[in-house]
Amino acid sequence: MGLVDENTFDDESLDFTVPSHLDGVRLDRAIALLTGLSRSVVGGIIDSGSVSLNGAIATKASLVLSEGQQVAVALPEPVDDRVTPDASVDIDVVAEFPDFLVINKFADQVVHPGAGQREGTLIAGIVARYPEIALLPEQGCGDAVRPGVVHRLDKGTSGLMTVARTVEGFEALSEQLADRTMGRTYLGLADGWVTEERGVVDAPIGRSNRNPTLMSVRRDGRVARTGYTVLARYEQPVPVTLLRLRLDTGRTHQIRVHLSAIGHPVVNDSKYGHRRDRRLPEERFFLHSWRLEFDHPITEERLKFEALLPSDLRSLLPEEPPLD
Repeated sequence: MGLVDENTFDDESLDFTVPSHLDGVRLDRAIALLTGLSRSVVGGIIDSGSVSLNGAIATKASLVLSEGQQVAVALPEPVDDRVTPDASVDIDVVAEFPDFLVINKFADQVVHPGAGQREGTLIAGIVARYPEIALLPEQGCGDAVRPGVVHRLDKGTSGLMTVARTVEGFEALSEQLADRTMGRTYLGLADGWVTEERGVVDAPIGRSNRNPTLMSVRRDGRVARTGYTVLARYEQPVPVTLLRLRLDTGRTHQIRVHLSAIGHPVVNDSKYGHRRDRRLPEERFFLHSWRLEFDHPITEERLKFEALLPSDLRSLLPEEPPLD
């Protein structure tokens, strides 16, 4: 887009500091310029309480911006009828079965279209190669902007995820996700030394009252539990702890919120950690979907898949970590 740092814009949010060329511009016009959304759509976003200005919800579209202010916008999902296939999108298929795929997502990939990115998404590359997946919403499985997607990963998170190819696959995998028999294990590098060797963060998560693009621990939030085990602790260049993390639930940004809540945010997580002080020389946050375990939708055989740490994350560790 060229108007703000693209690192603040993903598939679900826009979070930026007002630049000089937007000084004196109305709030609704600025958001429309940055997102490509119409002024009427932006007006609805503002009316819904999905925009904050300097940490306070902004409900007036006519507010005039000043250089240096902080604006955060929770973006709506697109209303397009279906994903446009794009064979140019690079995808890493770990396993291909008649009823589902296991994908190793790259860190910079957006899973499905959103207001922040409509073209070139991971699912666009998938349906270009597996066109039957695009037909699943017509059969009552999922919605048109994310056909076959059983569970998603944040743009900055790399690693394993599943995509269904058939109704049977979608229903079986979704049921395992819902009843928590699908095992999802991540590797994350946390800021500081986590003293307990293992533990569980059991804290409900909901939308932040101060910033609509963030989630937070809230008493009235949805149940959320994350188990963790310390794999290694490192002192250089700053104290950090490598964790194996298991999701018992699957809330938006769950691991990132929970680790931040216990005072050990994911390293390099600008949303939930050290916003202006990156602790290691890497652009993305250190979170990787390492292992998936679930029952085959047809044979019911227990399957296990693992994805090695990508080289950019592995290079931040002084030695090969013990993962089990």
